[in-house]
Amino acid sequence: MLTWLDHRAAGLLLHPTSLPGAQGVGTLGASVEGLLRFLQASGLRYWQMCPLGPTGFGDSPYQCFSSFAGNPYLIDLLPLRDAGWLSDSELEPLRELPETAVDFGALYQRKLPLLFQVFERWRQQGRPPLAGGSFASFRRQQASWLEAYVLFSALKEDQGGRPWWEWPRDLRSFAAAQETSARHRLESRMEAHAFLQYLFSSQWRRVRAQAAAAGIEIIGDIPIFTALDSADVWAHPELFQLDPRTSRPTAVAGVPPDYFSADGQLWGNPLYDWPAHAATGYGWWLDRLRAAFALADVVRIDHFRGFEAYWSVPAGAATARTGRWIQGPGLPFFSAVQAAIPGARLIAEDLGLLTPETTALREATGLPGMAVLQFAFGGSATNPYLPHNLRPNCVIYPGTHDNDTALGWYQTADESVRDHVRRYLRVSGREIGWDLIRSAYASVAGLVVIPLQDLLSLGSEGRFNTPGQAAGNWGWRYRAEQLERLQRDSAGYLRELAELHGRLRADPAKAARK
Repeated sequence: MLTWLDHRAAGLLLHPTSLPGAQGVGTLGASVEGLLRFLQASGLRYWQMCPLGPTGFGDSPYQCFSSFAGNPYLIDLLPLRDAGWLSDSELEPLRELPETAVDFGALYQRKLPLLFQVFERWRQQGRPPLAGGSFASFRRQQASWLEAYVLFSALKEDQGGRPWWEWPRDLRSFAAAQETSARHRLESRMEAHAFLQYLFSSQWRRVRAQAAAAGIEIIGDIPIFTALDSADVWAHPELFQLDPRTSRPTAVAGVPPDYFSADGQLWGNPLYDWPAHAATGYGWWLDRLRAAFALADVVRIDHFRGFEAYWSVPAGAATARTGRWIQGPGLPFFSAVQAAIPGARLIAEDLGLLTPETTALREATGLPGMAVLQFAFGGSATNPYLPHNLRPNCVIYPGTHDNDTALGWYQTADESVRDHVRRYLRVSGREIGWDLIRSAYASVAGLVVIPLQDLLSLGSEGRFNTPGQAAGNWGWRYRAEQLERLQRDSAGYLRELAELHGRLRADPAKAARK
């Protein structure tokens, strides 16, 4: 149905905020070129990243203010300085920020004001066009989501950052807010937010072109659920399980109690009204996927389990214990995707609690699932993540953005787990990160994706996210010299691994000569 992984390849997992540079956060600038050179030299065909949307409280790319917008923090300011819209001295406060971690609070205070300053100067110069077309054309082309997003963003600022359900009643939906005086009063600020999306789009086009020229494909990511405090829910309340009187969810997302959590996990995201989506032919979801494919070549969908059945927790519950499973949209949803977006290349994040029904849905769609080597050890030979139990139509990782690094995991694992790793892989464990990398490359899985932290042999100091931890996540960054050293010392070895295990892209010229 949606089968596409018909080749063997390797890729890198790295979110753009982790790129090096002197702007307090990774940007879509020169550091991208260095990364692409490394990928190309190493025989890595894919660059996987987390969602690219604008982040809010907690800084999680999986809790964005919009499923369609780009994160303004990623905008590279140097071309804007070169265009005369910023002075070099105005960038100095960003140069004072740490180079090895992202201080999101400082970025909010220092970078966003600079971006709005750029807008004012750009407007004063008569709104000259950026690469990719005029500003007016961009607004027309993206109007289906952009107009709601910019009004949401302007209102949120005007309301002191409060969530939309705490706004005055006549502002609690896009449809209502458009008819108020606030819509006209905030016109300039709305245009400013649209300009930031215009900048992001222009710079992302350049990244896509650079990647394509280097033979690199981008794997994007979308969460199955949206944040409650988002333009998505505010603009389309009819598509979510909300109380029409209070605008608050009647039930929220989570997962049930299991071996790891006696109370389950209470995520708090609003749940979809799937019959309402079905009645529209899943139009909003199809638009969301089209937007994702405008940014990436392949798209990973988080929490695939929820399409078969989702855990519904009553609003106000203290824990996820009182939830229940409710049938999801199932195969008809993916049939609609196939019909509307032929050739859509999706990855199903099917980790966690797998049921026969979930497996059957994944197999019916033809989508590759996922496997994580850190989940493979410490049990029996039937563990589905052990390399001998894998299938070709899957993507294997030593660990994902939610895991510790390979070294950090091994150092904190029980001795029984470490012993299993050593005996299974026939290694000493002294270079456990590379041991897992070699095992992943040698596996039957069609695609292997390695976090950069594991290539750098980092311990827990390189961990990107700890699920359930409210603060201190998503901030890790590497230094440019770390990647330079890795390219010098290990790019050739990675290319050899790819060649030995059939993961190196064939040279069309050589194939033609044969």
